[in-house]
Amino acid sequence: MRIFIAGASGAIGRQLVPLLVAGGHEVVGSTRSAAKAGTLRVLGAEPVVVDALDPDSVADVVAKAEPEVIVHQLTALSGRPRFRQVKAMMAAANRLRTEGTDHLLAAGHAVGVRKFVAQSNAMWMERVGGPVAGEDGRIEPHPPADVAEAVAALRHVEDSVTRITWADGIVLRYGGFYGAGTGLTGDVIADQVRKRRFPIVGGGGGVWSLVHIADAAAATVAAVERGKSGIYHVADDEPAQVCDWLPHLARALGAKPPLRVPAWCVRLLTGAGAVNMMTQARGISTETTKRELDWTPRYPDWRKGFTEELG
Repeated sequence: MRIFIAGASGAIGRQLVPLLVAGGHEVVGSTRSAAKAGTLRVLGAEPVVVDALDPDSVADVVAKAEPEVIVHQLTALSGRPRFRQVKAMMAAANRLRTEGTDHLLAAGHAVGVRKFVAQSNAMWMERVGGPVAGEDGRIEPHPPADVAEAVAALRHVEDSVTRITWADGIVLRYGGFYGAGTGLTGDVIADQVRKRRFPIVGGGGGVWSLVHIADAAAATVAAVERGKSGIYHVADDEPAQVCDWLPHLARALGAKPPLRVPAWCVRLLTGAGAVNMMTQARGISTETTKRELDWTPRYPDWRKGFTEELG
């Protein structure tokens, strides 16, 4: 198939492009940075530089690409921002999940794509119903005020994509990424863990589902090739409380055990959203994804994944 990847130079995109090319697909990959076009070309994609928030530019590049499938991996959450830049980065990510999604959907509809695959994440599953949520679960309808806009943006992606009738609209709820310099094992969080600035908050009872970035990319290929309209969960087989996986990550990084900080203190410093994620998050089940997409994670256990990635 001919596939257009929006955000192809991001964490998933850099893993996804060579997998699709190796599978015989033609890939056009977008980036907002001209400096990254060469990297995409080396990976096997035809690069295009575009501002994803400019609807006319998006419509133009998608029309010229003539894809059968669009894969939406746009995000602004990358690099090593300074503290005062985080708010602006989150606002940009929210716009990509709202306006960016709308622009890509309009462009895809105009050229008649038959499948639209979009990135979501599982960190904000509704905080009721037990430690693990299935694909029929929904995004938390009443998040803390300081993260309400970000959670609403996730909901916008999911609702907009799964409601389209002119193509298969597929949403992938990824677990927390690690591997290949991204997510939990990337420079930003790993440095915080080494410096004991990534603490266990309260009792650390929040349940996180994690996924190696290579497994996330492989699941995305499976969705492109075999997915039907709906939501699929992408994570390993071991949802775990923060108080379990975070000390293990610290050991794998050669760091001292994480500090334990009262929830009220973190709430004052960083807001209620961070406390909620560390104490009330729910993991996800991937049984439907395994069955319907014929996908199995190479790293089914984050313990083994951490050790192999960091050992």
